[in-house]
Amino acid sequence: MLYAVVDIETTGGFASGNGITEISILVHDGSEVLESFETLINPKQDIPFYIQTLTGISNEMVSGAPVFEDVAPKIYELLNDKIFVAHNVNFDFSFVRHQLSLSGYQLLSKKLCTVRMSRKVIPGHSSYSLGKLCSALNIPLNDRHRAGGDAAATAKLLTLLLNKDTEGLIPLSLNKASKEQILPPNVSRKQIEALPADPGVYYFKDHKGKIIYIGKAINIKKRVYSHFSGNSIKKQRQEFLKNIHQIEHTVCGTELMALILEAAEIQKHWPENNKALKRPEQKYALYSFEDQNGFIRLGIDKYKKGTPSLYTFNSLLAGQSMLRGMINEHTLCEKLCFIQTHRASCTAYETDHCHGACLGLEHPYSYNTRVKAAISHLKSSLPSFAIIDLGRNEEEQSCLWVEQGKFYGMGYISFHTDVTDLEALKSCIVPYPSNDYILNMVMDYAEMHPEKRIECLQDA
Repeated sequence: MLYAVVDIETTGGFASGNGITEISILVHDGSEVLESFETLINPKQDIPFYIQTLTGISNEMVSGAPVFEDVAPKIYELLNDKIFVAHNVNFDFSFVRHQLSLSGYQLLSKKLCTVRMSRKVIPGHSSYSLGKLCSALNIPLNDRHRAGGDAAATAKLLTLLLNKDTEGLIPLSLNKASKEQILPPNVSRKQIEALPADPGVYYFKDHKGKIIYIGKAINIKKRVYSHFSGNSIKKQRQEFLKNIHQIEHTVCGTELMALILEAAEIQKHWPENNKALKRPEQKYALYSFEDQNGFIRLGIDKYKKGTPSLYTFNSLLAGQSMLRGMINEHTLCEKLCFIQTHRASCTAYETDHCHGACLGLEHPYSYNTRVKAAISHLKSSLPSFAIIDLGRNEEEQSCLWVEQGKFYGMGYISFHTDVTDLEALKSCIVPYPSNDYILNMVMDYAEMHPEKRIECLQDA
């Protein structure tokens, strides 16, 4: 078995927008280096100053160097049918594979990451960066951050790992059925294997424990693996994979519960890599109050936490649409409901659809009677029900609770719980914030599965 130990220097951190400035390839038979190749490469773009400072490779140095297309045949010949080895292999592989594809070559090599293998074969080191690991193992590392020096040190590290791999971890990782090499460098296979094949929510965290992504899944393990497959060369994906250090999860009884928990957690934590469901919702509410003339006024205003409301909306348009429906159905005054504000009387009075409350021609008692009827009708039309479904195990059931048209929360109950006992049922429920996205999911699910819906005919 032959290995191709590779190190590259680049103009930036992701393959689709940057070029290679230097490459070193060492063909290794498992014991020693058999052949070597090294060259500067003209990336056909400027090298940022901070990278020039780091690597010592300047624009002047690469100006007369070959472009990648010129050396692509030789690079492909050296890499083809060999194990592609690098320290944080997915970075180097993504660049080389991308540049080869632009030159008409398809690289299909197996990959071996010396970062991942070092963590397995020689565990216990405080750092697995190439510099610090070589220092700890007394491996000489000359010309740091140059392709030749780093590749030579990586080749010596490979020899050491192969000699110390008494358990056969390296051949096992190269097995076609193994997914070892698709994993990010800072995530252990043990973390992945510990994930369940159940519905739920998973959390990717960085080295400080900060949540950087939240996702939901029908099968948590399978979904997490899917994040690491493929060879995307985009900057966002490269940075995303590099920053994953920990994976945590919460098992849910059903996919619906996972969807709700995902939405709630994204709104709570705002992870930088979640794009959907992340925008703050501008909530509005329907309020009522009695004015100084004794009329009960209805109106839509921005949602005020802690202030009792009749109903909430995620948009002003939705609120005004409902309020207009109440006005038409119960012959209310548009001016007293703040639909019209710059007239002495509402336009409905002119067409006999308002009894003149806006002009003081109707007594507050008769007008308020219709307002109270409208509020009562609104409350009676807002459903309260529970959805009883699968639990996380055979000893429990899940319960989702909708109260007067709002999603209240969800939780788990025993099969012995009396689902008609509303107080007992609600005591098992964890409250969650309600919004149109969550409520619509619950309402759609209840419509599709009427056998799982238990109505509540009294106020909870």
